Amino acid sequence: MKLKFTKMHGISNDYVYVNGFDQTVENPEQVSVFVSDRHTGIGSDGLVMILPSGRADLRMRMFNADGSEGAMCGNATRCIGKYAYEHGLVRRENMTLETKSGIKNLSLTVEDGKVVSVKVDMGKAILKPADIPTLFQGEAAVRQSIEADGETYEVTCVSMGNPHAVIFVDDVKGLDLDRIGPGLERHPMFPERINTEFVRVMDRHNLEMRVYERGSGETWACGTGACASVVAAVLCGYADRDEDVTVHLRGGDLVIRYAQDGTVFMTGPATHVFDGEIEIDPA
Repeated sequence: MKLKFTKMHGISNDYVYVNGFDQTVENPEQVSVFVSDRHTGIGSDGLVMILPSGRADLRMRMFNADGSEGAMCGNATRCIGKYAYEHGLVRRENMTLETKSGIKNLSLTVEDGKVVSVKVDMGKAILKPADIPTLFQGEAAVRQSIEADGETYEVTCVSMGNPHAVIFVDDVKGLDLDRIGPGLERHPMFPERINTEFVRVMDRHNLEMRVYERGSGETWACGTGACASVVAAVLCGYADRDEDVTVHLRGGDLVIRYAQDGTVFMTGPATHVFDGEIEIDPA
């Protein structure tokens, strides 16, 4: 079958986007593996389906590069907002998006008919360990020690609709994430695996971050990971609520605000790369 697609990225967190209003994808898990391959496919961090919704303006399904389905992707929400507006699916600067982790509200900044940035109400950060989920006890998992591959790490765990473990370090550039990431992703304390953020505190309004995503390995950006990192920074005393914090990732910057009521707001760009059509075998 031939599949029409759009390649987009949010600060280099790139996905293949498919308009599910006018075409159907059989076996999206397998299709995600195929299109994500950077040698034999299109090349991406996964597949995102833009679908009709009975509860919101749009619905998102996202699949990682290994075919596993994710509950939420912050960078993808911004790209969907851009796609929906510029392709006439929702011709408003405010829209709602149904995800597996709830309905998200998107506010678009439009210049000359093009969406240049999107602010997303990401909902409230989830801190209770059982709801993240992790096997830590208590009301929050802050500065908890775990051992992976013979090394000890101090993690602060947050869910933004998907689970994150944030580790504060003195240097992010010198880390070998391909070596240390898998042991943390599949650590027994994280029953549904984990996204791991390695964060250097630059000052109270700036963080430097690298991320090892479950199902994809290191990616150049992660919107929910940036949100989790700012929440963790506040919990650990490195940043303040109701203040904009810029998270500097390999692919670019996101501005995150952790409000007093626990809501997290994310603002950043969305970029169209190209449109295309690919022949795939859905079997």
